[in-house]
Amino acid sequence: MPTSRFFNPLMLWADVAATANEMFLSSSSVIRMRTERIARAGLAPSDSDVAEFQLMGHEKLAAASEAGAAMVNQLHTTQFALFNRAVKHWLSGGVALFSLATSTSQAQAVTHAEAVGTSAARTAAAMSQLSSAGARIVQRGLKPIHAKATANERRLAAPAAP
Repeated sequence: MPTSRFFNPLMLWADVAATANEMFLSSSSVIRMRTERIARAGLAPSDSDVAEFQLMGHEKLAAASEAGAAMVNQLHTTQFALFNRAVKHWLSGGVALFSLATSTSQAQAVTHAEAVGTSAARTAAAMSQLSSAGARIVQRGLKPIHAKATANERRLAAPAAP
């Protein structure tokens, strides 16, 4: 996968959608297979059935806690950097706008207008980065749940060993 796609917010969100879609498809297969197993086991489940039924609850809690921790970690990592960047752009934009308003010559006004434009462009870039950061947070949260759902689908769909 080319790394450039991970700097484009649209591609990041498309990756989130594709991962979520695969996770939902795997989850539906796992739910179907486990429901069939529960129905076949009836009132007399075997030891392997009981182990599988207990695994269902344990793995959901483990995946949810891993996803939550990953999202909090990613949020913490990006929050500080984005907050600093936002304050920096806000201050530079305010200074540029004030300088434009107090220009005493046409040359100064042009220079200050360019500074306002540069500040606006940097603010737009920061907003793009904010969207990318949101997508990365979601990606981190989906990763453990997606991994567990697809692994379960492969494991449960595999032919049983004799």
